[in-house]
Amino acid sequence: MRKTLTTAALAGAMALTALTLGPAAAQAAAQPAAQPAASAATTVVKWGKFFSGDRKAYTFGKTWKAHGKVYTKWYGVDRVGGKKGWVWFEVYRNGGWHKFNKSWDGKTVGTWSGHGIEKVYTYTCWAGKFENCGKKYRIY
Repeated sequence: MRKTLTTAALAGAMALTALTLGPAAAQAAAQPAAQPAASAATTVVKWGKFFSGDRKAYTFGKTWKAHGKVYTKWYGVDRVGGKKGWVWFEVYRNGGWHKFNKSWDGKTVGTWSGHGIEKVYTYTCWAGKFENCGKKYRIY
């Protein structure tokens, strides 16, 4: 009988301790882990296939922001060959628009990044910088 009472008392004390410390300990343990995860969260936007006007070339890729910097990784595909494909990027940065392009023949991968970027648009051309250009799309 004495053994049973001791076991019951011990079990009751452990249950009471778990109820008292359990939520506070769980909250304290979860809080530090939750804050870094929330601040490190990034949204990756996958985009494309964005074709040239004659559908002979296209681009696709992904854009994301991390640590105050916008990153873009793009892929270019020239489906016909013999002439270059061109990808154009229009970037709104620090209160003004900036435009640049990259060319390729066949297949390629490129990257770029920058600070202070608020908007990014892209479109694809084929057989020349300004020829057979497709629609313009916002990617960030």
